Amino acid sequence: MKQFPYGHATHPQWRMAAALVLAQLRAHLTLPGYASAPTLGLLYITDHYAGDAQDILDHLGAELPEITDWAGTVGVGIASNNVEYFDEPALAVMLCEIPPDQYRVFSGVAPLGVGDALAFEAHTALVHADAETPDVTELIAELAGRTATGYLFGGLASSRTRAVQFAVGGNGNIKGQGAARGVFRGGLSGVAFGEGVTLVSRVTQGCLPVGAAHTVTACDHNLVTELDGEPALDVMLRDLGVTLDLPLNPQSEALAVVRATLVGLTLPADRGQGDMVSRTGNFGNDVIVRHIIGLDPGRRGVAIAQATEAGVQLAFCQRNVAAARADLVRVCAEIREELEPAELTLQAATVPTAPGQEWPASPSGRQIAGAVYVSCAGRGGPHFGGPSAELQIVRRALGDVPLVGFFAGGEIARHHLYGYTGVLTVFVTA
Repeated sequence: MKQFPYGHATHPQWRMAAALVLAQLRAHLTLPGYASAPTLGLLYITDHYAGDAQDILDHLGAELPEITDWAGTVGVGIASNNVEYFDEPALAVMLCEIPPDQYRVFSGVAPLGVGDALAFEAHTALVHADAETPDVTELIAELAGRTATGYLFGGLASSRTRAVQFAVGGNGNIKGQGAARGVFRGGLSGVAFGEGVTLVSRVTQGCLPVGAAHTVTACDHNLVTELDGEPALDVMLRDLGVTLDLPLNPQSEALAVVRATLVGLTLPADRGQGDMVSRTGNFGNDVIVRHIIGLDPGRRGVAIAQATEAGVQLAFCQRNVAAARADLVRVCAEIREELEPAELTLQAATVPTAPGQEWPASPSGRQIAGAVYVSCAGRGGPHFGGPSAELQIVRRALGDVPLVGFFAGGEIARHHLYGYTGVLTVFVTA
């Protein structure tokens, strides 16, 4: 498996942007280090192009007839290697050379695991979903159950106009596609991968705990009334170091602190995956972050945007730029470390320092063929300190690898729907 050709561009007219992307793709296809016979295309567009989604897909399909399968979605921003496109018309494409018997495109009209004459067994899956789909969290968990590993990666489409998804299975093995032309709204779609496709994936958190982890000991659906046997509201105020005098003053500093606070949760089923708060004070990978949606002074409770139950671990948290940057570097380093052997030469272990200097080849022979990065729409350059700052961190830490992705309304990893996180997944050569 060689590196995947990719391209990205912005232009007020989608045809001009597509022409620029196609030029980059065709240039890569001629280079010896890139795949020359890809069949799967990943397509991400910003919501400026959402109304032209079908025309864009038709155009790319006609210009790249060798690409039989397409998947992708729309975001308020999209990502590629070292660059983010926010609030501007843009598109990004990556062409993946994967054996046809090792992947399947699925959609609402061609669900995963239904009607596959070749008895394809999914091990992992890239998933795009519509946030307005009823019970989307449950559907994600159900889809994870259809894979051998239970691991999904992806995110919810984010758009100020149409939340579209791309899903074309052109190899004749997927029944049910019917007259659909590849652009869908609602439900779930994506690409499932077989056992022969090696992936390495990590979740990077964007929030920092402001206190210790607590156990929910009493709750009523979304309302947490007790933590560690104490009134939940009292525990929250103690962790935040504030008091709320009634009647509440909308302009009070204490209320501003509460409004900036979220909750991190670890479900009982995930308790064995590791500590909720690591030794460095950061959240673990299995923590999902949800908003606080209200306070109940009468019951001394805290209402959160997640139905909960006794036994759930909960920690109050706030978004933190420094912690988000450090955690993003950490997951990139973990991915690189997983590709390296136990012992390295000095040259192989040296981090590039000069501008334009590339990472040395892995002595293990395992390389990154391509990467997909799905980040929260509330992250990106503005949150990290400047235009494209988040993707520049990825580039410096991971190296110069083909990468595409989008900024989502919720991030998917394993069987969970996250918030304020990034999900970085790389395709690994043998």
